[in-house]
Parts: sequence; structure tokens; C-alpha cells
Amino acid sequence: MNDEPVKALLLAAVGARTRALRLEAGLTVKEFARRAALSPRFVNQLEAGAGNISIAGLARVAAVLRRPAHELIPPLHDDHSLGAEIWRLVSDSSSDDLHDLQQWLATRKGSKSRPGFFALIGLRGAGKSTVGPMLARRLKTEFVEVDKLVEKAAGMSMGEIFATHGEAYYRDLERESILRLLAASRGCVLVPGGSVVTDAEIWDLIKRRCFTVWLHATPEEFMKRMRRQGDLRPMQGRPSAMDELKALLTRREPLYAESHLRIKTTGKSPATVAAQIIKAVFRTINPTGV
Repeated sequence: MNDEPVKALLLAAVGARTRALRLEAGLTVKEFARRAALSPRFVNQLEAGAGNISIAGLARVAAVLRRPAHELIPPLHDDHSLGAEIWRLVSDSSSDDLHDLQQWLATRKGSKSRPGFFALIGLRGAGKSTVGPMLARRLKTEFVEVDKLVEKAAGMSMGEIFATHGEAYYRDLERESILRLLAASRGCVLVPGGSVVTDAEIWDLIKRRCFTVWLHATPEEFMKRMRRQGDLRPMQGRPSAMDELKALLTRREPLYAESHLRIKTTGKSPATVAAQIIKAVFRTINPTGV
């Protein structure tokens, strides 16, 4: 029996799937090759369907892509069975699609698992950068401040980004950073900018992929915290800063209220706020307390 046609189809499918997942993870061929201990030349051959990778090599590729190895290998039989069709659909799915499928299956089976991503939402001064690391330690996960990713991508500080390029440039970089993070990471506590809720598409993605927590405070508390931090960037040079802050809150609060959880932070320590979030998360997973 001549198995060359089957082999060619198999290698082509593995290569196409590998390339799709590499691009989804935002990895260049060079970086991907380094992490998988392969040469860039072989990665190009693999993705073109011409590289016959070893089992050990495939395992390294799967580890870099953070996927089980079997997801890279299609069924050898070309039939129209339900199982084969489901496999094809899963193989062509994005990480966002797979997350939705996982959530649906968990609900279908009557079980819930702890969310992988947690997003702290609210204005600057809400306490996100203070509560976030505490929450991440309690959940044994990573803490990621999206503004730090933006600064790294731009090669300049937040102040320089706004002064040199303006808010639209910042928003573009924030969007790209969040998309890359959700595609490449298995979970973390992330803190986006306060204006993220005004980008309908990215806000919808965050709500679907993350357990969202709105850290709420009074306008007076926000202003006090921002002054304490020496950060009045949105209100700089404006004598009516408090009125503008109240108007900003009025516009955004209906969007912030779409979060899974609202925590009032005024008069509470960051540790208390983190503990309240933890309690709410586990109550969501196990509402009966059993």
C-alpha cells in the first residue's frame, strides 16, 4: 500500500495548523524556532508541509503553542463521520472559539471551573494596580498591567505616548496588547486602561474571556487617589477637574456595570477588596458551598 499521499496530507495539515497557531500567538518564525529548539529553516519547511517532524519535536512545538500535541495531528482517515467533522471544526478554531466551547461544555455538564483570566476594570485611581498583584498571588497566577505592555511596544512611557502620538495611538496599542495576551497566555490577572470599555469590540472580548471586576469608588475618592499618585493626566490644566471627572464617571458607569462583579472600594483596604473578589469567584463556581 502506498502511504505517500496520506503522509503528504498529514504533513500539510500539521504544517497549516502549526502556522495558524503560531500566528495566533504572535510569534515570529525566528522566535518560535528558538523556543521549540528547531531551526527557522525547518519551521518554514514544517509550515509548508514539507518537514517530517519527530514526535519529540512535535511535543516541543505543542508546548510552545500551549496546546496538547493531538490538536496538531488530524485523523488519518478521510471520512464524513461526526467525530471527524468535529475534529476538523475544532482544529480550525481560534483560541476564543475554543474558550467559548469549553464554557459551553462545562455548563452542559453542570460543572464550572475557575476562570483563567481576571480583569480589573475602572478609572485610574480605582486601586487596580494595588489590588491586582494581591489577587494574583492569592490565585497563584500572573499579574499583567496592560499599560506596561503598551509602553514596551511603543518604546516610551505613557506620558510620552500621549504627548507624542495621542490617545488614538495608545488605544491601538492597548487593543493589540490585549489580543496578544489573551491568545498567548493561559490565564492571569490583567489591568487594562480605564477607557477600555469604550472600545465595544475589545470590551466584549474581555467580558467573554475574563471574570471582570469593576472597582468602584466615589469621585472624591478617585480625585484624592490620583492627586496622591501625582497623576492628573486626564484633568491637567482644567480648573473644572472634579466636574469633568463626575461627567466621565456618568458616561462610563453603565459600561463598567456590565462587569461580572462590582466591588465598592471606598474606605476599604486593598487586601479586603482582594478577599472579597476571591470569595465572589468561589461562590460563583460553587454556589451551594458544598
